[in-house]
Amino acid sequence: MFDYRQYKRGYFMPPVECNDWVKKEYIDKAPIWCSVDLRDGNQALVEPMSLEQKLEFFKLLVKVGFKEIEVGFPAASETEYVFLRTLIEKNMIPDDVTIQVLTQAREHIIKKTFEAVKGAPRAIVHVYNSTSLAQREQVFRKSKEDIKKIAVEGAKLLKELAAKEEGNFAFEYSPESFTGTEPEYALEVCNAVIDIWEPTADNKCIINLPATVEMSLPHVFASQVEYMDKNLHNRENVIISLHPHNDRGTGVADAELGLLAGADRIEGTLFGNGERTGNVDVITLAMNMYAQGVNPELDLSNMPELSETFERLTQMKIDDRHPYCGKLVFAAFSGSHQDAISKGMHYRIENDTEHWTVPYLPINPEDVGRTYDSDVIRINSQSGKGGVAYVLEHNYGMIIPKKMREDLGYAVKDVSDVNHKELTPGEVLEIFEKRYKKYTPVFKITEVHFRQIDGIQTTVTIEKDGEKINVESKGNGRLDAVSNALSEYFNHNCDICCYEEHTLNNKGSESSAIAYVGIVSDDGKEYYGAGVDHDIIRASIDALESAMNRSLEKAE
Repeated sequence: MFDYRQYKRGYFMPPVECNDWVKKEYIDKAPIWCSVDLRDGNQALVEPMSLEQKLEFFKLLVKVGFKEIEVGFPAASETEYVFLRTLIEKNMIPDDVTIQVLTQAREHIIKKTFEAVKGAPRAIVHVYNSTSLAQREQVFRKSKEDIKKIAVEGAKLLKELAAKEEGNFAFEYSPESFTGTEPEYALEVCNAVIDIWEPTADNKCIINLPATVEMSLPHVFASQVEYMDKNLHNRENVIISLHPHNDRGTGVADAELGLLAGADRIEGTLFGNGERTGNVDVITLAMNMYAQGVNPELDLSNMPELSETFERLTQMKIDDRHPYCGKLVFAAFSGSHQDAISKGMHYRIENDTEHWTVPYLPINPEDVGRTYDSDVIRINSQSGKGGVAYVLEHNYGMIIPKKMREDLGYAVKDVSDVNHKELTPGEVLEIFEKRYKKYTPVFKITEVHFRQIDGIQTTVTIEKDGEKINVESKGNGRLDAVSNALSEYFNHNCDICCYEEHTLNNKGSESSAIAYVGIVSDDGKEYYGAGVDHDIIRASIDALESAMNRSLEKAE
């Protein structure tokens, strides 16, 4: 049985109201970012990365712009120890990057950690112990005083060992399982650690508040963070860091509300990889800021490269709908969405190129290395006339007349529906050309001659069933004259209801024109054709020829 009654809330609200964070509208600056891909993310992989893979990943993180990178738990793993020593001994750590190492608050592990980090130009030594009620009662079976003593002794040892070593060390403390710890007790332990470290403006310490297991709605986490922000000792010299996991699927919301509540720093992984459901997704967090006009201070401009490198090194698959980086996150298949995007793109070009306000696209896909032709408007059986027209315009420079779009849209949808597949831009073009361009199943126009006598007179040579016949007619203009000739010869209505033309490309003397013609037939329906030629008159006649052929074929 699905028995919900066995569960109870395992978190604690602060002893006083802490909801000033709700008054803030948005995050106005980037936090300090610390990547934990090489430690927390790596330990969650089915096959942890090799030394060579971790070195490549480290270079990727540096390229993205991380200034703090947690490189592992060197006292607990020989692989991570070797990786750390390689970074140090081969001088691979840039001058503006600080590495971070993790250690439990246990004497022998702390000592081995300092041995591993020896020679690093700068390092954050991150010490932790579990403080939650569940851990105290079930795992350690220790009192609050006993647990606090573990934290205090660990903090003292860090300070003593750092004083003996050459190098620039910063300290970080995490009350692990902060979300399941009584806020007053978490504050008591953290303040005891801060009092030992005595941070200064030139040597701040980090208090990391991990959602080791996500246990509450995000607003509860924000209230817990705000309580700590308001009550930590020596707050001006303390950096509040967050390390949210994603057990409830709201890790990003926890981080965002936590930043509003006073946090200064975020520990997370590029694409949210980590234990269980993962760590907070740094790319989503950073891009959320970017989409609101805030500089995230990370270079995410080549998302395809980031995604490919991550998948190759971790053997993890990024979901196609993963925010900002999934293959389909900018794709619109729905007809109404496609129409709105197409109109929004045109509006932007015509009215406001400075700001991005295109419907359904929170950011410009090009900002993260994506392209419109393959990533935005995608064509399948759900697509509409606006999307099909957009694909032809963006990829091939064709500006399909509004009256023609519905007919074309249904033609494309039918092909996609029958074949049960998405259509590429090339396939859409093929459908267009087969349907409208040089479509001559009934007849062909092989020659046309004009004379300007009392308007425009024409002689049209029509080839039908292997025979050629010259038809004389006249009209107000060349295309009107040809239309009248066809109507008279076939005794079939050929009234022009739509005519548009434009240059198809811009290559000087090689430029060609495309003409679109729609006619109203005897049945009252509209039929369309298109023609392409260096001569706009010839292009127009070809378009009329195709439209009339479709009308006659239908009549037969």
